[in-house]
Amino acid sequence: MNFNHYGFLFLFLFSFIGQAQQRFTLSGTITDAASNETLIGVNVIIPELGTGTVTNSYGFFSLELPEGNYRVQISYLGYQDFSEAISLSANFQKDFQLKEASENLEEVVIESNSEALNLKKPEMSVNKLSIGTIKKLPVVFGEVDVVRSLLLLPGVSNAGEGSSGFNVRGGAVDQNLILLDEATIYNSSHLFGLFSVFNPDAIKDLKLYKGGIPAEYGGRVSSVLDIYQRDGNSRKFEMQGGIGAISSRLLAEGPIIKDKGAFLVGGRSSYAHLFLKLSDNPNSAYFYDLNTKLNYKIDSSNRLLLSGYFGRDVFRISQNFDNTYGNAVLNLRWNHVLTDNIFTNLSLIYSDYYYGLQLNFVGFDWNSGITNLNVKYDFDHFLNDHFQLKYGIQNTYYQFDPGEIEPLDENSGINYFKLTNKYAFENAMYISAEQQLSEKLSAEYGIRFSSFYRLGQEEFNVYENSPVSYDAERAVYSEAVIQETISYKRGKVLERFHNLEPRISLAYSLDEKQSVKLSYNRMAQYLHLISNTSSPTPLDVWTPSGPYIEPQKLDQVAAGYFRNFGEDYSLEVEGFYKKIQNRLDYIDGANLIANNAVERILLKGRARAYGTEILLRKNTGNLTGWLSYTLSRSEQQTPGRSPEEIGINNGDWYLSNYDKTHDLSATASYKLNEKWSFNTNFIFQTGLATTYPNAQYEYEGITIPVYEARNSNRLPSYHRLDLSATLTPNKQKRFQSSWNFGIYNVYNRKNAYSISFRESENAPGNEAVRLSLFGIIPSVTYNFKF
Repeated sequence: MNFNHYGFLFLFLFSFIGQAQQRFTLSGTITDAASNETLIGVNVIIPELGTGTVTNSYGFFSLELPEGNYRVQISYLGYQDFSEAISLSANFQKDFQLKEASENLEEVVIESNSEALNLKKPEMSVNKLSIGTIKKLPVVFGEVDVVRSLLLLPGVSNAGEGSSGFNVRGGAVDQNLILLDEATIYNSSHLFGLFSVFNPDAIKDLKLYKGGIPAEYGGRVSSVLDIYQRDGNSRKFEMQGGIGAISSRLLAEGPIIKDKGAFLVGGRSSYAHLFLKLSDNPNSAYFYDLNTKLNYKIDSSNRLLLSGYFGRDVFRISQNFDNTYGNAVLNLRWNHVLTDNIFTNLSLIYSDYYYGLQLNFVGFDWNSGITNLNVKYDFDHFLNDHFQLKYGIQNTYYQFDPGEIEPLDENSGINYFKLTNKYAFENAMYISAEQQLSEKLSAEYGIRFSSFYRLGQEEFNVYENSPVSYDAERAVYSEAVIQETISYKRGKVLERFHNLEPRISLAYSLDEKQSVKLSYNRMAQYLHLISNTSSPTPLDVWTPSGPYIEPQKLDQVAAGYFRNFGEDYSLEVEGFYKKIQNRLDYIDGANLIANNAVERILLKGRARAYGTEILLRKNTGNLTGWLSYTLSRSEQQTPGRSPEEIGINNGDWYLSNYDKTHDLSATASYKLNEKWSFNTNFIFQTGLATTYPNAQYEYEGITIPVYEARNSNRLPSYHRLDLSATLTPNKQKRFQSSWNFGIYNVYNRKNAYSISFRESENAPGNEAVRLSLFGIIPSVTYNFKF
């Protein structure tokens, strides 16, 4: 703790070095003229000096310039360009407002690296997808979906239809850090992946970091999805929503005090289960969620924001199986302009993930979850027009509830049982700089120091050698015998980990239209997801690193070539290679349900992924879109812990469950006129890796299959075509409305979710059976705003 205190003091004092320079500061906040909403990533350019900056996550900007007369040029996607002359002879604070340009909003469909026209920026492996584009894409059931839209980008995929979450550059679902207004979201999916938890009407900005991840982010080794909710309209009351075939949404916003405070509240719910009840179908699956936000501007230097999210999913099969899960987050933030060139944000964040399972046919109710409380203090320091610092501290306390089993009634054969709670404390301090080193070379570099402390718990298991035993004769792993169980007080540190995580990104401009970029990332992840959603009793439990489980560590390098072809087209080509230490795998026959010692079923391995990503975009005109292609490989290896052990898959490398050699997406939007627009996307992917039996034998009348090496086979290739049309009948009126007509999987492709084998009913021998979730699905959604 002393190192953290003195280290942060050093960073704080170092941040004032630039104060000695006799330069004047132009600073302010940029907002939407109609709603007073702050705007993220706005370009603020001083053409006379050939320099500029972009607004931060709260709309604030700062530039230190020599004394003189300048013209400030401001541009932002979907808004009218703005220009104003200023005379700078002292520190000057000026807020700007931009007017929406709806005629331009549909012209640029995807922006990469925050400032698409600035190839000099060292930021790479970052994508930003506009909310306007997301709302136009054809999706399953007509429900607008943030996560499914990300799957159209290079390097992003998922484990098939009906799967939760997303995979980035061959990484697992739990290796993605998902933030909603800075709060951690542990499960990003509704209804096992059919929908995402993000209401598009409430979203202001989103960024996906696949590599080149800034030092301010940590705790995951694959990607960061950073999403900010809208603040609410502080000038007038508005409502918007949509009515679809199986779900609807409604959002309201308006001023609390005009131009000073605003509220936003939005809700969504599905209701397809109600139609099942009409047909006496005992099964049901539905979700609901709620987004809220309050913001209040105390004065020009201080602002308070309170935001929250609550969501739940319910999945029920007859009267025998109930599965309930969901997120709840709350964040209180204080924005403070410390000086003309230092912006600070202090956040107090609560995040909770609940997972419940009720098995009536067994007679028990199981509840589990993870809760964390996070305090973070971040500084944006704009030293001058060529040098910007970011630094801060982050502290998080975790409580892991792996499960509590309660009998449903007195006739249940199950006794009450509480799995041991686990506790941990994670803290980090970071500093990063973005610097223009020369006319052609710029860099973003920094370092993060993270610490993780596994705290005492009521029951801690001790083993003679290792939690996992190995029988050399049978070549089988099994759970080791617990030698002793010890109780430790909460203040006891059972294990501690410290990691230095350097980051660097470089950009070199070849000329005004093209550049090359290079990045390196070192990251550590202290939380692990214990999950088996393919079993009849799905599981979703987070567990911390500790005496028997080491943190995952990532090293990733990426290199890219970026080019603009005028204003119409742009090309991005990136190659990446990453390796991960301490990736967990399960022993054969692992029991995940109600396991009070999960360390006895886990083995430590390693993972690697490498590939090439290509993104070609058409940005302007009535026809816009992009072509995305990824060629990649994702593998895992779990070798034996000694020469006598065989490990998993004989210690050989094997394909991960989310490896896809080829991943091609084509997306296009065509604006026919002011009323009609059309959208389409086509997807082709290599089938997921799987394991098939290649032989069988009989033992005491039982047929036993013999399987090939792990993930040595593949499902058939996945492909589909989606279409949608949007009709906007009264675009210029106070009451705005639109109709979205969509067809998912136009040619009714029966893509394989899984392939199983069974004895043939019509002929001797076995047969393969393909399970497909979706065929062709038409949809209609009515959207409105007033």
